[in-house]
Amino acid sequence: MRFDSALGLESRRGPLAIFGKILIYGLMVVIFTGPLVGLLMSAFSETLDPTSFSLWPDGFTLENFIQAGEKNVYLYLFNSFVVVGFGLLLQMLVSVFAAYSLARKKFRGMTFVMLLMLTTMMLPEEIIAIPLSLVLSDMPGLNINLIGTYAGMILPVGAWGFSILVMTEFMREVPVELEEAARIDGAGELRIFATIIVPLCRPALGVIGVFGFTMIWDQYLLPLIVAPASDMWTLPIALRSLRSDEEVGIGVLLAASLLALLPSIIAFLAFQRQFMRGLTSGAVKG
Repeated sequence: MRFDSALGLESRRGPLAIFGKILIYGLMVVIFTGPLVGLLMSAFSETLDPTSFSLWPDGFTLENFIQAGEKNVYLYLFNSFVVVGFGLLLQMLVSVFAAYSLARKKFRGMTFVMLLMLTTMMLPEEIIAIPLSLVLSDMPGLNINLIGTYAGMILPVGAWGFSILVMTEFMREVPVELEEAARIDGAGELRIFATIIVPLCRPALGVIGVFGFTMIWDQYLLPLIVAPASDMWTLPIALRSLRSDEEVGIGVLLAASLLALLPSIIAFLAFQRQFMRGLTSGAVKG
């Protein structure tokens, strides 16, 4: 595998070029992995000094994670997994079906629909916080109150303009000849969608999976609106509460921060191959 840098280091030869590569790559590793390593080591350390950086725990211990459990951190972690699991599944389903309609079908008002989705991406969460709370407290036409329920945190993230736009642009690159050949063979609309379109869009699914997971996992305002009691808090809200609690030591806060960070890293590693293919496919096709 070949890695080319913006500085053109791969084309340089000689001892000076090798030293430059080692120096630059080493700095990149320190800058990008240093905070993560520091957080990882501090979370397992007995004695903590916020001003110091260590590559090994100072007195290895699991006490910070035990105390985090006593502060209900694992309950908040479970709530986060419930919201992100069902929310991401719903978001990907909505994105795939909506993108198929926008990319493969022609209907009146399609441009307006695309413009409306772009508009929703430009609005800060703070602007829609009050309208969203009113809608969730009394669903129009249903008279259902979703405040204090998991559904209230899941349904609003079920449709995201970014994911729909990514899937739409990717589906437009799928050759129409494949659909025409399938129709000649007698395949119906649903079969074409499930056996031809969706499998060819796996790289795009990796992209929206990573970004969608991160977006839902980092939600702060929505759970704050929907969860009136602490037993429904997600981890981002819990971190804010732990930070303001004087009885909580910095070790517990670092352990909770590590638990909040690891799922995003695992999600990226799980979707890494599809994610990278999705990011580079557009450049290759262009």
